[in-house]
Amino acid sequence: MNSFTIATVFPPYWLDDIWFSFGSIMHVLAFLMVTVHCLKHRRESSSALLWIFVAWTLPLIGPVFYLWFGINRVPQKAWHKHNSDQKFLSERKAREDEAMPLNYWRAVHDSLATEPSDVFARELNSAMNVVLSDYPLLGGNSIEPLVTGDQAFAPMLESISKAKNHIHIQTFIIGNDVIGKQFLDLLKQKAESGVAVRFLYDRFGSTHALWGGLIKQYRNIPNLQIEGWTQANLIKRQFQVNLRNHRKIMIVDGKTAFTGGINLQVNNVTTPSALPIRDYHFKIEGPIVQELQYTFLRDWYFMTDEDAEILLQESHFPHTKPAGDISIRVINGGPTAELEALTDIFFTAIVSARKQLLAVTPYFVPTLDIMRAFRSAALRGVDVRLIVPKDNNHIYAGLAGRAHYDDLLSAGVRVFERAPPFLHAKALLVDDTLAIVGTANLDARSMRLNYETNLAVYSNNFANRLKEIIIEEISMSDELDIFTWRARPVRQQMAENFCNLLSPIL
Repeated sequence: MNSFTIATVFPPYWLDDIWFSFGSIMHVLAFLMVTVHCLKHRRESSSALLWIFVAWTLPLIGPVFYLWFGINRVPQKAWHKHNSDQKFLSERKAREDEAMPLNYWRAVHDSLATEPSDVFARELNSAMNVVLSDYPLLGGNSIEPLVTGDQAFAPMLESISKAKNHIHIQTFIIGNDVIGKQFLDLLKQKAESGVAVRFLYDRFGSTHALWGGLIKQYRNIPNLQIEGWTQANLIKRQFQVNLRNHRKIMIVDGKTAFTGGINLQVNNVTTPSALPIRDYHFKIEGPIVQELQYTFLRDWYFMTDEDAEILLQESHFPHTKPAGDISIRVINGGPTAELEALTDIFFTAIVSARKQLLAVTPYFVPTLDIMRAFRSAALRGVDVRLIVPKDNNHIYAGLAGRAHYDDLLSAGVRVFERAPPFLHAKALLVDDTLAIVGTANLDARSMRLNYETNLAVYSNNFANRLKEIIIEEISMSDELDIFTWRARPVRQQMAENFCNLLSPIL
């Protein structure tokens, strides 16, 4: 058949029509696949509608973008951790039976599990009982607030120096500086004396110490085990760099614990050239220490696969006498089974406030429901005060948070910007009755991506002490006026709104 015959049978414009029809079919199929996936997997409606719009208006490219960026793979990536937690829980429960090493721990839970005496506190705690069924409210504790590393590091180092059996430390950041070296030197010394030391750091948060060579100096020391947290592990077929362990926990001999927001780095202490970051840490004694111990060991087990028989030994959960009269429960958060725990607890606490709500956070980039909770409390006449840093160490997070200020101020929320040094503290105080302290920020990352540990503390005395600290922050802050705020430059408003678009990944 010659060229004339081919052109006659299949004119060029027919081929164009065929390719156009094929492309149209592929576009429609890809669009339908994106739509079905969005409808099948529950997500925020605005996000789903946006991706459906992108898939339709950007043929082929839109669905590819959705494949790369639109599918929430966090639960799948974190499922390895969830399975590890369940396995470790089974190992623990097997040792809680009569005549087994941890039968004492079960007795502690049964005998010291308590309910607050105050009616309002009982209402709050009843909601927590549902969300945190594995973490009972335990009485018989003491808790001491420690502001900045100036107050926290000395008792932490003293506890380490007095350790006789074991030291377990978990931190988001270990600084490649004099403080990081001071802690590691002392841990090395205790390990060489026969104390078992387990040190868990987040590889993302501790990048400078990891790549700067500090961590390497303490490898291969008997009794000192150092492990970096990551879920980007080719051997374990994990490729998720976004799931960070933000916990800061230290347990010594199963009897004394420290937790809060302070990382092990030099900018948390006073130096000749700078004041320390404003942050809160807490020294804890009593039965709740064992809950923090279990939280640490669960994470350690996931990263190391160390024998559960060794981790769940009786010396890690020693007989502990009541150390005070404060009731505390652990609030763990993470991107799988505990995904909604933090959000549910914060939301419940905020909407339950009747008189006053004090919130301190370095990063206020809240989920929609937390934002609504703050507005609802203020609209009901609750004295709501939000304390945030004036100058943020992450400029984009600070700008994203400011995009919410108008909505807060218009509802009656009082917003205070704390003057430098940088405010890194996290605290929520409800009606001088319930205090929530720990590692979680009021942002989407803490609520949905990070592994976090907070404490719910029911104590009027502790609440009053914490309130004094927060009032001190307010005294060093500038309160925003809604009319002045609305008169800020348009370019600033645009920068804030642009950064807020990125809030899901901040």
